[in-house]
Amino acid sequence: MSSQPGSNEDMSEENLPGERSDAHHGAVQPVGDPFADPGLPPHEPRRQDIDERTARRSERVVAFLFTLSMLATVGFIASYVTLPIHKIVYIFPIGHVSALNFALGLTLGVALFCIGAGAVHWARTLMSDHEVPQERHPIEASPEVRQQVMADFAQGAKESQLGRRKLIRNTMFGALALVPLSGVVLLRDLGPLPETKLRHTAWKKGMLLINQNTNQPLRPEDVAIGSLTFAKPEGLSDDDPEFQDVIAKAALMIVRLKPEDIKDKRELDWGHEGIVAFSKICTHVGCPISLYEQQTHHVLCPCHQSTFDLSDGGRVIFGPAGHALPQLRISVNDKGYLEALGDFAEPVGPSFWERG
Repeated sequence: MSSQPGSNEDMSEENLPGERSDAHHGAVQPVGDPFADPGLPPHEPRRQDIDERTARRSERVVAFLFTLSMLATVGFIASYVTLPIHKIVYIFPIGHVSALNFALGLTLGVALFCIGAGAVHWARTLMSDHEVPQERHPIEASPEVRQQVMADFAQGAKESQLGRRKLIRNTMFGALALVPLSGVVLLRDLGPLPETKLRHTAWKKGMLLINQNTNQPLRPEDVAIGSLTFAKPEGLSDDDPEFQDVIAKAALMIVRLKPEDIKDKRELDWGHEGIVAFSKICTHVGCPISLYEQQTHHVLCPCHQSTFDLSDGGRVIFGPAGHALPQLRISVNDKGYLEALGDFAEPVGPSFWERG
């Protein structure tokens, strides 16, 4: 039976492209390597390698970038010190932004960018650009390889011309020395220097207790037994730009207890006919206390459930709060209004290192 053209028998006699048949073993072997290593192209010198004037020009460019970084860092610090926090400016096409935030971001970005750009330009124009191929090897290097690495490092340091290009070296050191000052200055933004601000509030002797809901001075008859009233210092308006800062420390809660239910003698002496005033700020993390249990005389912080006994000096009876609520000493003036007899005897709110 004759074979037809294109049959399987004919195909077995033919070789696939790029292969040859072994006459003795019938094996098919590839001809040549289709992925041969082309090698590295011949090295071409740069203008800076053959022209010292061009090299000097590149040196000045790198030094300019490092100097610009130093100036930007100085601008960052100057912006932080001089620009007011609440100033808003219009920047096209961004729109209205904080002048301080924009200045800080711009100057710090320029400082970091110029250091990076200067280092890249230095490496591309003045450092050695010879490519050195190396075969892959196990992670653990032999002593010969370690020695070669150290020799290559020393050679690279020499070829960087750091000792020769003093202008680059000095400006680079200046930029690297100044840019960390940006971070040091930012540490100032962890918070205002407290000085004695944590120990004092807006309450002063003779200052009236103002009902925070009605904005009217409080009289003893306005405070009923079992009620919880919130008060603020006299002269503090909700429209005042400093209102939140002041009320965050001066917020007051007032309750009226039966004198015989008050367990702490000082608390009784600091009140008026069973009316006592305590700080509204929880001594755990500063949340405003707003839940009052009339039968037990307990107030509860809604954030972490710290519970205070207002009939026993505001002491902590449950929760993570560290100390009792500060009490404000109050009395009644000659016009019949409740007034403060001074500031809190101890700092309000959460503990701090210097509290003592």
